[in-house]
This record gives sequence, structure tokens and C-alpha cells, in this order.
Amino acid sequence: MSHHENHRAHRIGWLRAAVLGANDGIVSTASLIIGVAAASATQDSILIAGVAGLVAGAMSMAAGEYVSVSSQSDTEKADLELERRSLEQNFELEMDELAEIYENRGLDPALAKQVASQLMAHDALGAHARDEIGISEVGNAQPVQAAFSSAGTFVVGAALPLMVAWAIPGPRLILAVAASSLVFLALLGAIAARTGGAPIIVGAVRVTFWGVLAMALTAAVGRLFGVIG
Repeated sequence: MSHHENHRAHRIGWLRAAVLGANDGIVSTASLIIGVAAASATQDSILIAGVAGLVAGAMSMAAGEYVSVSSQSDTEKADLELERRSLEQNFELEMDELAEIYENRGLDPALAKQVASQLMAHDALGAHARDEIGISEVGNAQPVQAAFSSAGTFVVGAALPLMVAWAIPGPRLILAVAASSLVFLALLGAIAARTGGAPIIVGAVRVTFWGVLAMALTAAVGRLFGVIG
């Protein structure tokens, strides 16, 4: 009978971008709405600020993720090219280097040499990319995927407090946006923790904490400028 374990490492790339995008969408847009509302702005001004924050934030997230992940991809490609040239020029030395890595992991010298020889006969560059450099297919950088995932989830996250602000105008707006956004954040943290195999309560609490802090600070700033104005 075969035994298959349901590992979650393959989810790291898209899960990180998705959670980051949704979290930023909720926190930044809710904080912006609360800050503007605390400055005694009109309903139209609050909604305009929220929509502008949604569009600007989504583009910023997409650009930031694309540049960041592209830089990672460029570094990986440069390392692989360096390793490819080294394999062409010093194959035996590279085999000894790989064998030494396996020895340090607990294999005896003869077995380490045999494993290194067989793996390099099958895929020399792949073996060194995985075991020497630390590059694997699981962690492969995907700039476009990260950009779209982050921007898309930012829009979804930002739309939630924006819809609440539109549906509940007036003096109850700040409380409604803050309370609903904290619920959204807690759910997001719980879902992300569940998907990643982490404790659900811990995931929900750590996301909610930073949301509370961000909204409290922007409300204080908005109140201050509202008083000054």
C-alpha cells in the first residue's frame, strides 16, 4: 500500500501573496476610511478616498510583488548559470562538493559519493540547485502569478470595508467599518492558518492585532487633523 502525505510547502508562494494582498487591502482601506471619517469628511469624500486607496493599493501591491519576485528569479537564474559553468569546467570537484554535503547530513563517505554520482548522472544541475543552492521547483519564483494574486486579493480585501462604508453612512460608519474589518481579518488569518497547516487561533490573532493598531493610529491622525481643520 502506498503512503502519500499531504504536504503544504507547494502552497507557500501563492498563499503568501494572496494573504498579504487581502490583509493589506482590508487594513489599508479600512484605516484610510476611518482616518478620513474621523476628520469629519463627507460621505462622498470618504467613498472617493476609499476607491482611490483600493486602486492605488492594488497597483502598488502588483508592482511590488512583481519587482520583488522578479529580483528573486533573477538571482536564482544567475546562481544556476554560475553552477552550470562550474559543472562544465570542474565536474569531479562538483561531485566531491555534493558528496561532502551528503556526508554532513549523515551519510558515510562511500555512500555519499555513490549518491552524488548517481544523482549527477541523472541531473547534475538539478542536484546542485536543490542541495547546494537551495532552489527547488516548490519555491520557484513566479513574478506574474505573485503580482496578479496579490493585486486580486487586495481588491477583494479592500472592497469589504468599502462596501460597509457605503452601506452604513453617518456616525455609525467608523464603528461599523472597524468592527467588520476586524471580523474579516480574523477570518482571513484563520483561513490562511488552516490552509498553511498552522494553529487557527494564532493566525487569527496575529492578523487582527496589527489591524487594530493600524486603524487606531489612522483614526487618531484623522481626529487630530479634523480638530486642526
